[in-house]
Amino acid sequence: MKRIVFMGTPDFAVNILEGLIEHYEVVGVVSQPDKKVGRKQILTPTPIKKVALAHHIFVLQPEHIKTDYQAIIDLKPDLIITCAYGQIIPKPLLDAPPFGCINVHASLLPKLRGGAPIHKAIIDGYQKTGITIMYMDEKMDSGDMIAWKETEISLSDTLGTLHDRLSIMGKELLLDVLPSIFNRTNRRIKQNEEEVTYAYNIKKEEEHIHFSKTKLEIFNQVRGLNPNPGAYALLYGEVLKIYATDLSSNQNVENEPLGKITHLYPDAIGVKVKDGELLITEIKPFGKRKMAVKDYLNGVKQEELLGQILE
Repeated sequence: MKRIVFMGTPDFAVNILEGLIEHYEVVGVVSQPDKKVGRKQILTPTPIKKVALAHHIFVLQPEHIKTDYQAIIDLKPDLIITCAYGQIIPKPLLDAPPFGCINVHASLLPKLRGGAPIHKAIIDGYQKTGITIMYMDEKMDSGDMIAWKETEISLSDTLGTLHDRLSIMGKELLLDVLPSIFNRTNRRIKQNEEEVTYAYNIKKEEEHIHFSKTKLEIFNQVRGLNPNPGAYALLYGEVLKIYATDLSSNQNVENEPLGKITHLYPDAIGVKVKDGELLITEIKPFGKRKMAVKDYLNGVKQEELLGQILE
């Protein structure tokens, strides 16, 4: 039985690790260090560490993998598999396993290299994305491709739905391709550097909605950040998280200022944007729970809300 070391951190990688545990010998798991979470700052293990411990698998959590990798080599893996690990793997570790190091990446490479490919696929308006299994090299997501599978991105998709679908696809594609890797019959195709795009980790300023954008741009931004971290605007100077919007056909707002609440519908707040009106349908007001806009409107003075500017 081939010895596999798995390196991953977030929920996205859980399906992949569980699939490996079911079919192969996972001799070690490497994950990011535990972090303090929540208001009480409770030290919390990563989702991948939780899975490993539940299956009594040895766990390593180096602070800096660039220099602290010898313990991984000492596990004598035949193959290292990474998925959303979160640190660049150093060359001595890449060169250690006889079958190399492969990565499960949530995009159709060379598109959307980086740490937020699912977010950016929706935010940037991609019509399709997918999973790529690739060999790792010293650069970010630039190694030779082994296999890939695509999925369409529908207008009803959010970060949450696409994340879950791609996670399952990643497990299935990896399990399909591993036999060919171990018998050395797999494909190895170089990426086209002329087609490269990037999906760097989401910055705080990318969560802020600018109503100078088009309806579709904001619609995609909100979907691409739902459920986490969530897009937001400021209302009465406080953060208003926005989790769902819809595309209004009302164009009778041409002379209104950007961000103005132009109409209150039974289940939506209409806001002026670059090319008309955007409908906001699900929100989380500051200090309150997430709710449908129809429920929010039942608890506020609508005459005061109408005409306010979202910033």
